[in-house]
Parts: sequence; C-alpha cells; structure tokens
Amino acid sequence: MQAPDDFNPIPGQAVELQPGLRRIVAPNPSPMTNRGTNTYLLGTRDIAVIDPGPQSEPHLEAILNAVQPGQRISHIIVTHTHLDHSPLAAPLSARTGAPVLAFGGPQAGRSAIMSELAQQGLAGGGEGIDTGFRPDIEVAGGARVAGDGWQLEVIHTPGHLGNHIALGWEDVCFTADHVMGWASSLVSPPDGDLTDFMQACHRLRARDWSVFHAGHGAPITDPAGRLDWLINHRLAREAQILAALEDQPGSARDLATRIYTDTPAALLPAAARNVFAHLVDLSGKSKVAFDGELSANARFFRQT
Repeated sequence: MQAPDDFNPIPGQAVELQPGLRRIVAPNPSPMTNRGTNTYLLGTRDIAVIDPGPQSEPHLEAILNAVQPGQRISHIIVTHTHLDHSPLAAPLSARTGAPVLAFGGPQAGRSAIMSELAQQGLAGGGEGIDTGFRPDIEVAGGARVAGDGWQLEVIHTPGHLGNHIALGWEDVCFTADHVMGWASSLVSPPDGDLTDFMQACHRLRARDWSVFHAGHGAPITDPAGRLDWLINHRLAREAQILAALEDQPGSARDLATRIYTDTPAALLPAAARNVFAHLVDLSGKSKVAFDGELSANARFFRQT
C-alpha cells in the first residue's frame, strides 16, 4: 500500500494532473480522509466540478478562484453523499448557477437487505451522511454527461454507499471512495454493502484503465493491480472470518475481537461493523447461517 506521507499537497492549490484536468485538495485532513477530499476540475471551457467537498468557505473560494477567463462551471457532479464530498455542492451551485448531478439522495441505490436492516433500526457507523442532499439532476449508471470538449460515463459503483458512482473519462476513471491508493474502502452497513462492493470492483476490473483519480490520496497508476489487491484483501478477510467460525460460532463483535487482535479497543466497534458486512455477504452466499434475525448481535456459525 502507498504510504499517506507520499502525498502531501497544498490545500486550496489547483494542480494540473494532465491537460484539461486539475485537482484541488480540501482543507479537511483526518484519518478517514487522508490529506483531504480531492475536488477535480475537468474541462478547458465548460468546467465540471467533481466532488465539491465538505462545507468549507476557503475551499469554495479556492474552486471559484480556479476558474480562468473564458471558463465557467457548467456541471457539479457528486459521487456520493458523505459529508466530506457533497455539502459544498449547494453553495457552489448558488454561486455559479450550475446544476448538481448525482445518482440520488442519501438512500438511493441501497440494497434490499440493507434497507431491511435499516428498517430494523441498524444505524450508520458515524461516517457522516449528508442527509439533506438532493441533486438537481439524477444520473443512472450508463448515463453520459457532456460539456464543451469532454464527456463522462456514469458508472454505478455501490458498496461504500448505495448512491456511489465512478466516472469514466476516456481511459481515466474518477473512482471517488470506491478505490483509493492509500487505504481500502470503508464498507459499513446499512449504508455500505459488501456484496455490491465486490460486484462493482469486478465491473471496474473488466475495463482497461490507465489511471484512477480517487476521492482521497494520490493518483493510482496501476488500476488493475490496485483492484486485484482490493479484491484479494476482502477475500483474505472473508477466509479469516470463516476460519474463526470453524473454531467457534459468535457475533460480529466476538469475531472482531478474535480476528483483530492488534486493534485498540476504541477501534473494535468499527472492526465489528466490517466483520458484520462480511457476514451479511457470506449469509447471502449460504456460507454462514445465524440464529434468529439477521443483525450484528446475532450468533453466526458455518453453514454446512
């Protein structure tokens, strides 16, 4: 994996990545966002702003200041509705008149099993959903979004969040938080669905990409290799969970305690949510079963 310290941009500075594409990093560094959210400006006349970022007046001004003479912001595209990606869309739209495009609102694209878990009372793990977000224009997978001199293909990539999209620009893909170079993507029920996540990884892997521009961190110059790593990382965790269940049945928390032996106690709840995401996926594949209703507190065991 790439070390976070290898990527140390200046927040608010527009950096050209290739002709027609610039990146501005928002001033919101954290353990979950690396150096901050990457906002991309695509185009030389009509500018598409991809992921305007968190609520931040300095970042808003940085985006507006990056618009050069003869340019205008024509599209604002939100890849998903986490609080570090979507809140600045409305203020930027108000300042520029550009419409906001996204797959949908916070619950759009949520899988049936995750909708059921949410109805049973399972809440998110604190990742921060922009609950009031509504796009001006909804774009489904396969849609095309075009401006003067550029065209983007919308690729629905649920898993990190049901409404998550990637954007294909010729052989370049903006992968947002689905594929990142500095960390594996968070998949936390009921907002995240591991079955959907893995299917989306395989769909991206079937394409020939030259570079991934992620929601956080540096460009990924070996997209196929990174996807292989991400898929194998999840399969290795699955194997650990199945091996632990061979030894003894248990809840998601029990299994996390046994598997994440070097994890500080404060981080075990997040680890348990990750384990639960795998357990939901494994139950759907009939590799594990559980007592009573499906929940993080249910007792899981190997399916024979």
